[in-house]
Amino acid sequence: MTSRSTDVFHAAQKRIPGGVNSPVRAFRNVGAEPFFVDRAQGAKVWDIEGKEYIDYVGSWGPAILGHAPKVVVDAVCEAATRGLSFGIPNPLEVEIAELICDWMPSIEKVRMVNSGTEATMSCIRLARGFTGRDKIIKFDGCYHGHVDALLVKSGSGALTHGRPDSAGVPQAFVGLTISLPFNNVDLVRKAFRENKNEIAAVIIEPIPANAGLYFPRDDFLPVLREECTKHGALLIFDEVMTGFRVARGGAQEIYRITPDLTALGKIIGGGLPVGAFGGRAEIMDQLSPDGPVYQAGTLSGNPLAMAAGLAQLRELERIDGWKLLEKLGAQFEELARDAIAQAKSDITFHRIGSMLCLFFARGPIVDLVSAQRSDLKMFAKFFRGCLKQGIYFAPSQFETGFISTAHTSEDFERTGAIMREALAEL
Repeated sequence: MTSRSTDVFHAAQKRIPGGVNSPVRAFRNVGAEPFFVDRAQGAKVWDIEGKEYIDYVGSWGPAILGHAPKVVVDAVCEAATRGLSFGIPNPLEVEIAELICDWMPSIEKVRMVNSGTEATMSCIRLARGFTGRDKIIKFDGCYHGHVDALLVKSGSGALTHGRPDSAGVPQAFVGLTISLPFNNVDLVRKAFRENKNEIAAVIIEPIPANAGLYFPRDDFLPVLREECTKHGALLIFDEVMTGFRVARGGAQEIYRITPDLTALGKIIGGGLPVGAFGGRAEIMDQLSPDGPVYQAGTLSGNPLAMAAGLAQLRELERIDGWKLLEKLGAQFEELARDAIAQAKSDITFHRIGSMLCLFFARGPIVDLVSAQRSDLKMFAKFFRGCLKQGIYFAPSQFETGFISTAHTSEDFERTGAIMREALAEL
């Protein structure tokens, strides 16, 4: 007897490549088929057969207030009555630009786009146009969207499916991208020495969250800032994941590093497709129509996404969401570590604020190589055990989990108990 999700998935495979519109959703790496969602509310999702799950994916990060928060839904509904898209400037674009620049002082001007991929792509083009150079430094395991020049030793779905690089990316593009191990300052310095006056920018997830979740060593980000300044390159922070989640001012607030450009997404759209990039005014002024670097988008700054993002960000500030998320994160961590302590497996738990990851590997985990020591078969068995009992973690060892302000102590207690059962069965 098949489930409705199985039937729908089989139908999807006939019309959609792989049956999904983003690769990791296929569940292939955990030996399962995806379930199809009917609705979501708060910290829960329900599949099309009515089964309830406690959700620790949160639409891969945007659902920081939980699913369908009233304040966001009301804002979208109200905006929709005035029009879905104009292709003409609207006041909400200005409001969210003011808010972003206020909360992230490194951003003096910002432009809205429609995805994180579009934001990082635009940052790279702008950095090349501003510096007159071509080469880019990135870091192994950091995923910056499906941009040709950045799909080199990337994370997220590319890593999950065992193909860090993508077919269809010309070798000429790859030749302009230098990918280095994360947390290795010596190789960063060497790359700058050996490519003098050729490096336009260094792009990095300040907290990598697409090869699992791990953290920069104390000297790593300061050295990147130092080397970029010394050699006339731009430092780009990809804060699509961390922006307005780990802190009001993102990872750059936590680590007290000022990037030249920042890519944003996820939370600033309240669940709708959105992205943004911004930085120093002298750099951003190189964008058309003021400058020679072309970038455009018909739906950029559309009123629904702007209304949703503004409502979510303002609500986060109103409830002091980051303090609440740290409290909730600490509760989850205590229960998770208790479950791990009772297991007989090598498991490393990482958390910062409301972002978390269980690596099925012995620590320390500080880069892609150490993350890839993880036992993927063991993770897959753990994932299936939790999913069967109504706990939905990301269907990949190399993805980050998220907590929302809608999660409760009861959710964590249930999750902790099911984690203990799933780990015991390993």
